[in-house]
Formats: sequence, C-alpha cells, structure tokens
Amino acid sequence: MRIRSRLLILVLAVLIPAIITAAAGIAYVYLEAQQANKQNMREVVRALALVVDKEIARREAILHTLGASQSLDDGNLSEFYRQAQRISGTTDSAIVLRDKSGAVLFNTRLPFDARLPPAVPAVQELRERYGPDATIVSNLYFSPISKINSFSIQVPVARGGKAIYYLDMGMSVHILQSVFDELRLPSNWIGTIVDRTGVVVARSKQSENFVGQRGNGPIMSNIMQNSEGFNDGTALSGEAISAFFSKAPSSDWTFVVSVPQKDMRQAGIDATMMLALLSLFLFGCAIWAALWVASGTSKSTQVLRRAAESLGRGDDIAPHSFDIEEMDAVHAAMQKTSAELRSAKQELERRVDDAVADAKNAQRALLQGQKLESLGRLTGGIAHDFNNVLQTLTTGLQVAALTSKEEKVKTLIATCQRAVKQGTQLASQLMAFGRTQEARLETVDIAHQVHSAMPLLNGALPSNIELKLDLAPGIWPVSLDPLQFELALLNLVMNSRDAMPQGGSIQLSVRNETLAQAADPLEAGDYVCLTLGDSGAGMSDEVSSKALDPFFTTKIMGKGSGMGLPQAYGFARQSGGTLTLSSKPDEGTRVDIYLPRTAGSMPAAKPARKESSPSMPAATLLLVEDDTLIRDTVRPALELAGLDVTVARDGDEALRILDSGSSFDLILSDIVMPGATNGIALARAITERFGGTHIVLATGYTEHTVGIPGVRVLAKPYDLGDLVNVLKHELQRPVKKS
Repeated sequence: MRIRSRLLILVLAVLIPAIITAAAGIAYVYLEAQQANKQNMREVVRALALVVDKEIARREAILHTLGASQSLDDGNLSEFYRQAQRISGTTDSAIVLRDKSGAVLFNTRLPFDARLPPAVPAVQELRERYGPDATIVSNLYFSPISKINSFSIQVPVARGGKAIYYLDMGMSVHILQSVFDELRLPSNWIGTIVDRTGVVVARSKQSENFVGQRGNGPIMSNIMQNSEGFNDGTALSGEAISAFFSKAPSSDWTFVVSVPQKDMRQAGIDATMMLALLSLFLFGCAIWAALWVASGTSKSTQVLRRAAESLGRGDDIAPHSFDIEEMDAVHAAMQKTSAELRSAKQELERRVDDAVADAKNAQRALLQGQKLESLGRLTGGIAHDFNNVLQTLTTGLQVAALTSKEEKVKTLIATCQRAVKQGTQLASQLMAFGRTQEARLETVDIAHQVHSAMPLLNGALPSNIELKLDLAPGIWPVSLDPLQFELALLNLVMNSRDAMPQGGSIQLSVRNETLAQAADPLEAGDYVCLTLGDSGAGMSDEVSSKALDPFFTTKIMGKGSGMGLPQAYGFARQSGGTLTLSSKPDEGTRVDIYLPRTAGSMPAAKPARKESSPSMPAATLLLVEDDTLIRDTVRPALELAGLDVTVARDGDEALRILDSGSSFDLILSDIVMPGATNGIALARAITERFGGTHIVLATGYTEHTVGIPGVRVLAKPYDLGDLVNVLKHELQRPVKKS
C-alpha cells in the first residue's frame, strides 16, 4: 500500500472522531444559544417591568406631595380641589378625594359641588384586600365619566400615623402606550401589559383591538401562578410565539414580551450553521494538507502533522531540522505563526476588555447626563411657574403696603414679603439646576468674591471645624451669578460640615488651570478651578452616583432638602463650566468646580443703589402678560406709579394692538407666553416695525437667549421699585427710530 493511502487512512482515522465530536459540539452550541436567548429575554422583561413600576411610582409621588397640602389639614376642601385641578391639568388625569370609608368627596373632572357618580368597586375591593396603609394600583376599568378604559393609583393621606383620606389619580391607559413608544421594541416583538386579573392594559401593536380583552390559555394560567416565567403558545393574534413575562413588584401588573418562535430559533440556527461551515472548511483543509504532505517521507509527514496539530491547538511548536530547505522553512514559519497568533490573541483580548470598559463608562456618563438634563428641564419649568406666583404676591403686597395706612396691616404685609423672599430663594435654587440663563450673569473678580464670602462660610461652621483658604495669585475673571456663587459655596461647606460631626478640616483652594485637550463637557481652554475638600466620612459609589440628583439626601427628615449639591452643579453649568465629585468612604470628599475664563479685564465696582419712590413721569405703557394674576396686580401698581397702562394677553394680541395704530412710550412683556409670538419674537417685531419704542422683557425662567440690542431683561420676581427705576431709565434713554 502506498504511503499516500496509508497517510490518508491515518488522517481519516483521526478526522472521523473529530467530525463526531464537532457534530456533538454543534448540537451543544444550538442548545446553548437557545438557553442564552431565553435568559436574555428574561432579563429584558424584568427591566421593562421595572419601567412600568417607575412610571406608576412617578404618579404616586405626585399624589403623596399633593396629600401633604396644608389645605387638607385646615379642612379647606375647595382650596384643595383647586390645587388638585392644577396638578391634574399637567398630568392628563383626574384626581379623586375619598374619605376613609371610600366615599368620593370630589372628582377634578367634575365641578366641586357636582353630583358624583358611585365609586369604582374594584378600587374599594383592593383597598379591603391590601389594608388601609398600602398604595393601590387598580385593575383596568371603564371610566363612567371619561368613557374610556382607565386605571387608577390610590394612596392614603395619613395624619398622626392614620389614614384620614384617600387620593386617587385616574388615568387613561393611553399613558402606558407611551412606555412602548420610548422603549422602541423590535418590530417583530409584541409587548403587553396585563393587570392582576389578566386583562390587557396596553399593547405595543394593535392596542385598539386588544386592550380590555382577557388573556386565556396556558400562559395566562402561568402568569396568575408565578411572578415571572416563560411559555410557548399562541398570541391573541393567533401567531405562534414564545412569551416571557415578569410581574412588576409595586403595581402587581405583568409585563409580557412575545417573540415569534421562528425568530427565537433563528439565532441558534445561525450559530449552528456558522460552526458547521467553519468545521467543514477546517476539515477540508486538513484532508488537503494530508494529501500534500503524503508526497514526502513518512517521518517528515508525521513531524509536520504533529506541528500542524500543535498550531491548531495554540501550543508551542518545538524546533526540528528536516535537512530539507523547504521543509525547514515551512516548519520555521509555523513556529513564527504560532507565536504571532498567541500574541495577537492576547492583544485582542486586551483590546476587547478596554473597549468594553470604555463603552460602559461612556454609557454611564450618557445616562447620567440625560437624567440631569431631564431633571434640569423639569425644575426650570417649576421655577418659571413659581416665579409667576411670587411676582403676583410681591407686587400685590407692595401695592397693599403703599395704599394701607394701618400699622397692623403693614406689619402683616412685611411678614408676607419676607416669606416671598424665602420663596424667591427656593425658586433661585431650582433655576440654578435648570438650563443656562444669561440674565443674571456678571463678570466678577472671583478672588474678591471668595474673600467676601469667607465670613459667611466661617459663620456656618462650628468651632471644631477649620476652614483653610489657598488662593493663588492672578486669578482670571469669570462670568457668574454672584448670589448663586455664594450659595453654592455655602451649600458645599454645609455638606462638608454635616459629614464631620466630630470635627475636622475643610480646604478651599482657587487656581488657574488650562486644559490642553477637551474633557467632556469642557472644551479645551482656560478655566478657574475651585476645589473644596474635607476630611469627612466620604460617600459610597452608590451614593455618589445619586448625589447630584435634586432632592436626594441621606440625611434624616427635616435635616436636608437634597438641593445643596444639585444647586452647586446647576450653578457651575449655568456659568458655562461643570462640577465633578470624587469621594470614597472614610477618605473624605472632593468637589471641583471649573468656571471658564472671561475675556477682558476685571469690571469696575458698581455704584451704590439709590432708592427711589414708585412714581414716574406720565407715559403710556403696553403690558403684555398671559398670567391673569400678574396682570391683575402689576397693572394697578403701574397705574399707581403714574403710567397709562393698556393690557395684552399675549404677543399676538400685542401686535394686533400696535397694528391698529396705537402707540406707546414703553412696552413691558413676559418672555414665555402661549401662541405664535413669545416675548423675544415680539421684541424683534417691534424693533423692526415700530422703531422708537422702549422695550423691557421680564421672565421667571427661559432657555432662550434674548440677544436683541437695546432690549432690557428683568428677572422675575421683580421689586416694584426696581421695575419703576428700570422704566424711568428706559424713558430717559434715546432709542434709534426705524
């Protein structure tokens, strides 16, 4: 028998067991791929169920906040009804107040004194099942008032540890449809939310055909008996699917994701086919190599075959001499390839590990940025509405103080004005966490600002805590809000104080720093860096990740609002910089605030403010304000100061008044208004079409930059005297006519 045949038989004797082993491996890979798909789907469904709970928890938090209203303690249900109406108008829902027996006291979808329909029995049954102190998420029901499929969240309103009322928030199931819009499930997946009775509440596809139907079959029995699991079956649409479900712990509802069975199997089939083709390719190469090697000597063939097998396993190839130049070259090349493969494998593994770590870090940073951005928008909007309320109060109180002659009344008004100032400070903290505003930014000497704030900071510290200042020479000027700057320093110092109940030290240093390369979110350039470090208890990674969230605090109730670090972060972002936080347990905390350098020299000192009486020369003024309360208080205040005031409810009405031929010496307009024309657009239109008119804009919060030459911006809530002084100054300032 020829050596070629013998070697071929030998090769086949080796390859046949390998083929059998590969077939077993292919089957194992297929089964493993199926199991991995199921596990991945299980994790996805768990995460999606928590998303449903999070959406419900957000509504629950609104009810708890509303339940803390003072009007309930005073028994003023009509006032509480108005508060509930305002909240329900922003959440697209109805709020219902019940007494502790479950009787309905009012429903915000109906007038306060309207005759109320009977209560939904399902909610009362759940209340009896879960007890008086639990938060209840109802099953799906058809609302007799809104005539749509709805569900409700009910929380107890407790005083003294006992429930005295129950607050319901009734919502359309369309609210839950938005969950699917945000999740963006693959087009061939079907997401379904069912209540605790198995009725479909929301569905990612054809929701109008399935919402309100009760599921049936083995999967429904499985859902009723288990908190999570997997089931092969048929969807309501008749399609063969593999369903994965997980019950949300808070709402007791179940999130189901259905995937066509053909798609579940396809991943395993693809992996199997790839492995099979690769195996066939490798086996073909082995047979071809065996036939080629068989043309040489038996000994050389065996040596080279063993070298090839070692190469396939990734083992080292031992040196060998064949006394044949070509074979020696092949063997040397195999040795080199073995070393390169081993080195390349190690390098590839390292790069993969680095890439995975970078991706995780980038994802965490992106999620944190998105979260803070969303919270910033929310707090900014709240601050805007709050400032409008404060504007009404401060103007009304000042007018009352000017017109009243009774000392007792003036004393009460002064007390109310101090309360309004406290509200203004709270709104200022919320605005600092929101998006950038340029109305209050000033170019300042930060070294002077820090020195000026030192008495305030030292006064907030006990005697067992030492505050040290390290101020580098030649600090660059920066643009910031001085009040927010001092508040940010005070918040940071007080946080450090609370972290050192036994005493310690705080180091505050200020230095210039130049970034040669951009470091998200900072661009390359010159910055002033303020560093505040303490020797306190420090924070864990979990606490550090939430420390910049508004209202997050580790302090006991009444000892902290959770707005200290968020205010400092908002101040830094408002000033065009950022805040970084580093802390470890028992190693203290360090906060770095980067503020961009401002071009130009230090500003000149501001002259002392001169008080002026709230009166001015006769002039005509157009007041553009969409808030009824502000209009009803600011208008008489301006008329009291001697102005002839005309009112427009929005920018569109103001333009119609001006187009009709009316002319005014002054225009005072809000910025954020409904309609096609906001305050900034109105100012541009007046500047272009009605030159020679003085324009003053006022705002409680806006994300838009005015950027119109000659247009003054006044921040709400403004003092009546400040407003009159601004208007006087505008009347005295010449305006270029078109």
